[in-house]
Amino acid sequence: MDLQLILALAAGIATIVVIVLATRLDAFIALLVASVVTGIVAGQDLLSLIDAITTGFGNTLASIGIVIGLGVGIGKILEVSGAADSLARAFLRIFGKGREPWAMGTVGSLVSIPVFCDSGYVIMNPLARSIARVKRGGYVTLALALGCGMTLTHHMVPPTPGPLAATGILGADIGSVILTGLIFTVVLLPVVVIYARWIGPKLEPVLNAAVKHDVYGSVTAASTNAESQSGSTGATTGSVATVTGDDTDGVAATGGDTEADSATTSAKKPGAFLGFLPLIVPLLLIVANTVSTAIDKNAQGALSGDDYEPSAWVAPLAFLGNPVVALIIGLILAVYALLPRVTPRSQVQSWLADGAASAGLILLITGAGGAFGNVLTESGVGDALAEAIASISLPALLVPFVIATLVRIAQGSGTVAMITAASVSAPLVEPLGLDPLVAVMACTAGSMVFSYFNDSYFWVVTRFAGLDGINAIKGWSGITTAVWAGSIPLLFVLDLIV
Repeated sequence: MDLQLILALAAGIATIVVIVLATRLDAFIALLVASVVTGIVAGQDLLSLIDAITTGFGNTLASIGIVIGLGVGIGKILEVSGAADSLARAFLRIFGKGREPWAMGTVGSLVSIPVFCDSGYVIMNPLARSIARVKRGGYVTLALALGCGMTLTHHMVPPTPGPLAATGILGADIGSVILTGLIFTVVLLPVVVIYARWIGPKLEPVLNAAVKHDVYGSVTAASTNAESQSGSTGATTGSVATVTGDDTDGVAATGGDTEADSATTSAKKPGAFLGFLPLIVPLLLIVANTVSTAIDKNAQGALSGDDYEPSAWVAPLAFLGNPVVALIIGLILAVYALLPRVTPRSQVQSWLADGAASAGLILLITGAGGAFGNVLTESGVGDALAEAIASISLPALLVPFVIATLVRIAQGSGTVAMITAASVSAPLVEPLGLDPLVAVMACTAGSMVFSYFNDSYFWVVTRFAGLDGINAIKGWSGITTAVWAGSIPLLFVLDLIV
């Protein structure tokens, strides 16, 4: 591999780490500066470097920006109406006391089969926050379990785009990939829960202050436990519905109208079924879109997505199941099904404005992460890594796995890592005697490793979870690396079986 590209990658990562951990500047500036540093060291033309930054920023926000804005709006309405609390209590009853991380991990893995991680996490995070309110603690554990549960199926189970494209490129049977991906998910879910339960309590004390207030209100979990032990109940044992806060990322929380929030949530709360509608309807629409598109692609022999034109019967489902349209429908359902009819229009608009304001910085950081990833891609770092590792003598199944691993670390996108690994490995599958199914799973499993600064999902999860700096790496980068490591023995077992 070109030494210059290695230095460019190292310089970019070092820039982010130094700025985030040792200066007054935030992650948004760090990612932009790192993009510039990486491009210059890699030898990119300065004008094309700026174009790569703006293109990456715009493309990332084009795919997730509107979704985040709509998602936090739904989350705010779920919170102020009391519906999120009703849903949380229903989940607690279904899974039983002490199994809340299993609930979040399972729900996350199911939701993320048809839905991008970013969208699904924004939709489902209010449930994790409400369960933490009921429990008066454990939010970090729940947030990590939810996020990594989504990572498992997003990376390993079609019809999500990455594994679907890898399946088409490597010529594997899509049914076998779906079944194997589900088996891998079931086996790896305990790894998610065990790691989340281990690291969560260690990170809970350093939870971002704004997010802590949003999740627990003015009373923290620690003070609640202390008051409970001393026999003082009062406000700490009162109705969870009176706890105020913003069910979004907490980066720029505005607080909202506390008296109005309390007045609304103290009224009769929507039941769990009604509260679930603004979540399940968008998810079902997105499911219908992805499943129908996968069926149509299979019928046309275009699983890799090349030259695919949707059939006439797919177009309406593709429109309604687009995350933007689906979440617009969800937000309308939330406003008109969950809030009392007497709620003033100005108050509803104020709540939605609060949600939009709190989403501002996370949108900038997410876009900057996309910019950094695009600079790494345009500079040739990802391709150079893939070609270098393909020339090294390794066990056959580890070739696509290591390629996906290094490309993921280099440029952040799991989907790009899978597709790159599949493309580089495709000519090697037959000469190496590697089964296409094993090759696909190696690509998908390798792409889960060490989600960090250049991954937009890293910023979505860590900002919503309230983790900053090294704590974000310990929590989120650690849990994704744990499932990546756990997949290695599964790949060897699969290779023996097939």
